[in-house]
Amino acid sequence: MSMGFADPFDTLLDLQRSLEATLASDWLQDLTTSRGPFPPINVFQQGDDLLAIIELPGVSKSDLQIQAKENSIRIFGRKAVDYPEESSLHRRERVSGEFDRTLSVPVQIEPDGIKAEYRDGILAVFLPRAESDKPRTIKIT
Repeated sequence: MSMGFADPFDTLLDLQRSLEATLASDWLQDLTTSRGPFPPINVFQQGDDLLAIIELPGVSKSDLQIQAKENSIRIFGRKAVDYPEESSLHRRERVSGEFDRTLSVPVQIEPDGIKAEYRDGILAVFLPRAESDKPRTIKIT
């Protein structure tokens, strides 16, 4: 009966991969939530136009700005989280500070036709497709 032993280099490589995965995660950070892109954005197509829904809880409308150019929009601003002066912070999960997010869309948009509505921490941005980008029907003669 022969006994086989594991290759020590395989064990070392497994350990290295495990360490790299742990360091790449947010597990060692002081945050308890993920650091994904902020703010989260969903984009829907409605006919030829697009609708972007952006979650911005706790952000004041006056602290928001939107810019549009060709096929992208930029949402940027500041989220402030205030704490009473004489309080001791035991856990911090609510992020604060400046944010800047640029979203590219698969069509050219008409910047002059963009409309934005903000209510209850939800920003809805209506992005009309540019007339020059809409498909045309060609008459065959």
